[in-house]
Amino acid sequence: MKSDPATAIDPAAHRACGVALFNYVWTLLDKEDRTREESDEMVRAAYASRWHWGIVGEPINFARGEWQVSRACADAGRPEAALHHARLNLQACEQEDHGPFDLAFAHEAMARALKVAGQSAEAAEYAAKAR
Repeated sequence: MKSDPATAIDPAAHRACGVALFNYVWTLLDKEDRTREESDEMVRAAYASRWHWGIVGEPINFARGEWQVSRACADAGRPEAALHHARLNLQACEQEDHGPFDLAFAHEAMARALKVAGQSAEAAEYAAKAR
């Protein structure tokens, strides 16, 4: 029988990893001279953080995790992944009614991902919604 890695880890460890990875991604997002390898690491860490929150978090954690994955992918120049996760973030914010703060960030994620994808007109529409 195959074991489930999600249940093999204590919930407190999932939370600690989710938080630590989320914060680590921010250090890489803020880094001005980030290398390609660091960009790859940033994306992997964002996905890992979202995975941990997907096990022990609440809907708001899922939405914010999708936002961060989208942001990391956009900053790493991966428009398809950035758009995918921006859409998941926006969908979560609309379905769960997380409030205006998170909805504004969901629109910002869409704007950023669309801009990276070369869709400037649509990006401008989402940027206006974010404001």
